[in-house]
Amino acid sequence: MRRILPLLFLATATLAHEFWLAPASYRVAVGSAVPLQLVVGQNFVGQPWPRPTRRVRRFVRYGPASLADSTDLRPALLADSLAPALRCAAPGTHQLALTSQLAYLELPAPEFTAYLREEGLGEALRQRQEAGEATTKPGREAYRRCAKALVLATRGPHLPPAAADTAFRRVLGLPLELVPEQNPYRLRPGAALTVRVLRQGQPVPGALVQVWQASPAGTKPTAVPAVTHFATHANAQGRVLLRVPGPGPYLLATVRIEKVPPALAARADWLSTWASLTFGGPAAPTKAY
Repeated sequence: MRRILPLLFLATATLAHEFWLAPASYRVAVGSAVPLQLVVGQNFVGQPWPRPTRRVRRFVRYGPASLADSTDLRPALLADSLAPALRCAAPGTHQLALTSQLAYLELPAPEFTAYLREEGLGEALRQRQEAGEATTKPGREAYRRCAKALVLATRGPHLPPAAADTAFRRVLGLPLELVPEQNPYRLRPGAALTVRVLRQGQPVPGALVQVWQASPAGTKPTAVPAVTHFATHANAQGRVLLRVPGPGPYLLATVRIEKVPPALAARADWLSTWASLTFGGPAAPTKAY
């Protein structure tokens, strides 16, 4: 297990454009309608994802304990692509999961090389350098997104029994996903949280994971949340260890790139998969949204 890393403030925004699920509140009242945005941006600050109804392949909510307690969120997205309504019918931690359709892009060779360096995708960069492509061949890439969020639904100030609140650790078998081994809503402030990086259910050793924590904005109308960031690598079992000092929210993100399967070779040379996980942190439940 890697050592626990402190959260470090960064003066500049990250270069990557991340994608994440952003509910209006990560702590909600059972049965209430909560707006849920699909966001793309930098440094945990972004804008609504354009044209999501065309690009979403699967969008599901799983309840606290049973796979039978699930909701297809695509109809809500079709009704309101900017902020579909999320409803959690049972108390406990609900897992939201979105996978996108494939999209394609092409970058000139120098820009693609810079992009691989910035994202820490050293293996793809090495392969291009060995093939003499790093300075001459444009980067043709197919990419997809796998975004998850954890939302806590409560009735009143008390958490539901832990034994029936297990959705947070459910492995969905996504092309790439981040899976916490403890429920972040049940941790004490400052406690450690272990998160696994999985590729179709299997560990991804050495995966680079970016971690952001946003603190609440100040009382002035122009105030914006302060954002804390660090990056670390998964150990040989695909695990990263971090501390969750407060209510957050938090954004974790990772990316994997590999040669495309033959079926995509006519349009791309590389396939990248971008995964994210958002959640609130430990705190006594406050008034729900």
